[in-house]
Amino acid sequence: MRDVLDELMAAWQAGRTVGLATLVRTWSSAPRQPGASMLVDEDRAGGSVSGGCVEGAVFELATEVAATGTPELVQYGVSDGDALEVGLTCGGTLQLFVQPVSPETFPGLDGVAQDIRAGRPVAVATIIEHVDPDQVGRRLVVRPDGEPDSTPFAGGDRGRAAVTDDARGLLAQGTPELLTYGPDGERRGEGMRVFVEVFAPRPRLIVFGAIDFASAMVAQGRLLGYRVTVCDARPTFATPARLPGADEVVVRWPHEYLREEAEAGRVDGRTVLTVLTHDPKFDLPLLEVALRLDVGYVGAMGSRRTHDQRMEQLREAGLTDDELARLSSPIGLDLGARTPEETAVSIAAEIISLHWGGNGTRLSDREGPIHHPQSGRSTSTPEARSPHSTSTAP
Repeated sequence: MRDVLDELMAAWQAGRTVGLATLVRTWSSAPRQPGASMLVDEDRAGGSVSGGCVEGAVFELATEVAATGTPELVQYGVSDGDALEVGLTCGGTLQLFVQPVSPETFPGLDGVAQDIRAGRPVAVATIIEHVDPDQVGRRLVVRPDGEPDSTPFAGGDRGRAAVTDDARGLLAQGTPELLTYGPDGERRGEGMRVFVEVFAPRPRLIVFGAIDFASAMVAQGRLLGYRVTVCDARPTFATPARLPGADEVVVRWPHEYLREEAEAGRVDGRTVLTVLTHDPKFDLPLLEVALRLDVGYVGAMGSRRTHDQRMEQLREAGLTDDELARLSSPIGLDLGARTPEETAVSIAAEIISLHWGGNGTRLSDREGPIHHPQSGRSTSTPEARSPHSTSTAP
C-alpha cells in the first residue's frame, strides 16, 4: 500500500472505489516482496506486483473487483503454453489478494495514511481467505499500543485479540506476514488466512565519519530506503552542506552518540552501521559499543593491515570471538571499486547480500533460482493454477 499511497488517498478522498492488488505470498523466483501493491483507478494504474510479468492480467481483474465489490484471491505461475502471455517468465509463482477500496469499505484508511506519512508504526491485517465468504476482506488496523480496533472481525473478541497480538509482534520486527488461524481465530487450526501488512518507520543507516565516502553512502542509503544519519566529532566536516541528502547530521563523538541512541531505543535489529573514519581514536570505542548491540550490520573501512590491528585491539578490550565475527571488515564486496561512489555501491551490495542470504557471485555463473528463500517467503512448490485462472476466496 505504501507504494501507491498518494494515488490511493486521492481516489479515497474523491469517493471513488479502486481495485487494490497486494502481493501476499511468493514461491521460487519472484521480483517483488510480499506487501508490494498495484492500484487500478478507473483507466489508470500505479505500482507493481511483479515487475511487469502479470500486470496486464492484474489490471483487468482489479478493474472487475472495483466494479463488483467482491475481493478475490488469485495465483499466477508459469504454464509452458502461455508463460509469455501472462505467466511469470522468471519461473516464480505469486499469490495476490485483490480488494475494492473506498470510504465505505475502508473508513479508517485516512488514519492509516496519516500514520505512514508521519513515520508512526501501523499494521493492517486483512482476511484474505475464510470458510465464510462474508469474512473475506474484513480488516483490523493495529497500532503498537492503545485500544484494539473494534471493527467486526471473524471470531469476535477472540479472533480480534489473536490477530492484534500477532500483528503487534510483526510491527516490532518490521516485516509483513501471512498468518493462518482457525475460523474463529484459534491459533491451532485452519480455515482463516490473514495477511498482515506492516508499515514500520524506515530502518536506520548510521554513517560514522563525514569523509568523501560518506556522501556517496548517504545516496546509496536513501536509494535503499534507509533513514540516514551521519555522525562525526569534527564540526568542520559534519555539515549538511557537505552531506546533501542525509536526514540528519550529528556532531558528536561516535561511540557516545551510538550508546545514547541505543539506550533511547532508536537502534534495532534493522539498523545498519557503517564506520568509515578508519581512525583508531574514533573506530575502536565505537566498535566496542556497536558489536555488542543487536543490529543488522556493522561494517568498518580500512586495509587488511588496519583490520588485523583493529581486531587485536578489540580483543584486548574484551570483545568475544562471537562479537568480533559480526564485524564486516574490510567493508563491502569485492567489486573492484575505486571511487567513493563505487565503494558505496560495494558496501550497499554487502548489506543486501547479508540481509537476503546472497553470496555475491555472478548470477550468470550460478544455476537454479536467482532469488534466495527468506523468512516469510514460502519455498514450497504449490500446485499452481493456470496463469489465466483466478479464484474467489472460499
